Amino acid sequence: QLQASGGGLVQTGGSLRLSCAASGRPLGGYRMGWFRQAPGNEREFVAAIRWGDGITYYSGSVKGRFTISRVNADNTVHLQMSNLKPEDTAVYYCAAQLEFKLRISASDMDYWGQGTLVTVSS
Repeated sequence: QLQASGGGLVQTGGSLRLSCAASGRPLGGYRMGWFRQAPGNEREFVAAIRWGDGITYYSGSVKGRFTISRVNADNTVHLQMSNLKPEDTAVYYCAAQLEFKLRISASDMDYWGQGTLVTVSS
């Protein structure tokens, strides 16, 4: 089970941290990711981290502004979002997939958490 939290309203240029708490199974062998979906758009990849060694992946639109990290002790993944822009406004979802999968895309994820809304005002 994945539980996302931390969304809210922030001004352009502001920061926000999302958290995803995982329960029910150990995360070794998984890749944890964040996706987002704005109204009228498809769900898109934001960032991911390989649980075992911490290797990270980012979409081009957030690289340099967002940082994904993990806390092994409490099975939590964080997404630190900085220099937020109005186009970052979306519902953010955390998800997990077995790390042997080659693609990090919405259709390739194995588990999903509920979304948390991030709104960036201009």
